[in-house]
Amino acid sequence: MDQDVTIKVVQNSKDFETFVRFPFSLYQNNPYWVPPLIKEEIETLDPKVNPVYQNADARFFLAYKGETLVGRIAAMVNWIEVNQVGKNKVRFGWYDTVDELAVSKILLEQVVAFAKEHKLSRVEGPMGFSNLDKAGLLIEGFEEQNTMITLYNAPYYQEHLKALGYSMNAKWVEYEIKIDDFEESPEKVKRFSKLVMDRYQLKLLKFKSKNDILPYVDEMFDLLGKTYNELQTYVPIQNYQIEHYKKRYIKFIHPDFIKCIVDRKGQLIAFSITMPSFTKALKKINGTINLFNFFYLISALRKNNRASFYLIGIHPDYQNKGITAIIFNEMQKLFNKRNIRIVETNPELEENTAIQKLWKNYEHRLHKKRATFVKDL
Repeated sequence: MDQDVTIKVVQNSKDFETFVRFPFSLYQNNPYWVPPLIKEEIETLDPKVNPVYQNADARFFLAYKGETLVGRIAAMVNWIEVNQVGKNKVRFGWYDTVDELAVSKILLEQVVAFAKEHKLSRVEGPMGFSNLDKAGLLIEGFEEQNTMITLYNAPYYQEHLKALGYSMNAKWVEYEIKIDDFEESPEKVKRFSKLVMDRYQLKLLKFKSKNDILPYVDEMFDLLGKTYNELQTYVPIQNYQIEHYKKRYIKFIHPDFIKCIVDRKGQLIAFSITMPSFTKALKKINGTINLFNFFYLISALRKNNRASFYLIGIHPDYQNKGITAIIFNEMQKLFNKRNIRIVETNPELEENTAIQKLWKNYEHRLHKKRATFVKDL
């Protein structure tokens, strides 16, 4: 007879480490799962480190069969989302399980109880605390590696959720884009880029160091809000979160990969952030950075034929005016200079067709789809 599934609430640092390390055993033989950095994961969950807890509550659960760990899940309330946006929901995230429906059932029951405890009427996930965390269950593309900013999961997760009465809500798509030599790149992109620059008297900023970028980071986050505030998943980003993400991600940023455009008054009207792909490096270091494997990350920055498209922001006054042609033209030159041949996009909401039109002039393939799942209580 099968052992009963029992639940343990995460309470101390040892429990948090167990919680974060579970996928390392679950996916240890899976070539497509790319591990996160253990220290970064723990700090994201730690109320002493992550300032999101100023406007959030969370509880973390581990599922066991006997002494064997078989699943984990987080239940979170983002009170900005509840009180300002008016979405009366609990988020679930860090959802991982063996292929047993009973395990998923008891894990999600903890999330439902957490929702009822806080008098909330809907459950949605997987997602993190805010828009800047990883979100979306992989529903297609299981033979593709995840990037540094996306989740990976086995195909059976969605079957568990559907069996438990959850339905798809927000849907994202991801593309892989082929980068040709500049001479072979779409001629109309090159011509249009110059035309738009001249017409609106715009200027491209070039950065030599991380310190050069810092004065523009707050403006970038402001532009993010203005770019995406009409999308269904948008929740306003708080200033303390911006400061936290600056500290967390600035070390990974290379100035060559930041493209900023200002108007004739020097105001930021558009930006993009791409990065060399860290996927292979993260696979090799397996969650832990030390003196012996740090060079894998350095090597990924310096020599890489793949890149990841992380963020793009365009002021509403300049949307649909060809600004993306400028960004793509500059990225094309950079990628050719660095011998980057493939760029992978971040997840884009399925309804965000304006972003998806960016790839129409390039050879591309839709290689992953993901979704959040919801249940009304």
